[in-house]
Amino acid sequence: MFYPGEAAVLRTEVERLLARAEQDGEAASAPWPKAIIVPHAGYIYSGAVAASGYALLAKGRGHIRRVVLLGPAHRLPFRGLALPGVQAMQTPLGTVAVDQAGVEALAGLPEVREMPAAHAQEHALEVQLPFIQEVLGDVSVVPLVVGDARPDEVARVLEKLWGGEETVIVISSDLSHYHPYAEARAIDHHTVEEILRFDPTPIDHEQACGATPINGLLPVARKHHLHPRLVGLCNSGDTAGSRDAVVGYAAVAFYGESHDHTGR
Repeated sequence: MFYPGEAAVLRTEVERLLARAEQDGEAASAPWPKAIIVPHAGYIYSGAVAASGYALLAKGRGHIRRVVLLGPAHRLPFRGLALPGVQAMQTPLGTVAVDQAGVEALAGLPEVREMPAAHAQEHALEVQLPFIQEVLGDVSVVPLVVGDARPDEVARVLEKLWGGEETVIVISSDLSHYHPYAEARAIDHHTVEEILRFDPTPIDHEQACGATPINGLLPVARKHHLHPRLVGLCNSGDTAGSRDAVVGYAAVAFYGESHDHTGR
């Protein structure tokens, strides 16, 4: 539903989106961000914005071994954060191992549980996997669907899995949903500004469907002295949809203190 089901077509599409992102110059930064926020709509809508975030991770290929992947629950309401309870996840491009050490590291947290049903129909994580496979190659993932959870619970999970340069964090989230074009642009610019300045007021689910994982990431990123940078921002009215009711998309990269990425 969200991307081509045939391997060759999917790979060509992901490669095209990434090549365009690199041509735009967004992948010139060195080395690579510790965390990114990227959208999860169909590739014709948000693929270019997602690619602008993933292109920044390309220089980490071979160094990045694990992706901690968090996205919101769209289909099944539940409390806490859900692991899929599987050894690997599969796309037309092949399988991605689930990082068992990461899973074990979360075993003592009461807010984390195995819930295959939370993953069965969920697109927020799945649409990220082909980008991860194409950009980073043979890596493992810790895939967490985030339900009704407090920001501090998400933050605790991220701290457990933070690691070093071998680990990157990917937060899957779109921005506002189904406002007229101009109104959506205003809402989304405000949301992005809140993210970029680590605003202590939590963003809400009207601003971003992935508000819960974003609100968990921001205090941890601030604690670890990461610097956010806006990489891409548009909405479905800019790509493949009507402007009557649009969905917003942003890519935000968070860089470590040792990298000079304080600009926006």
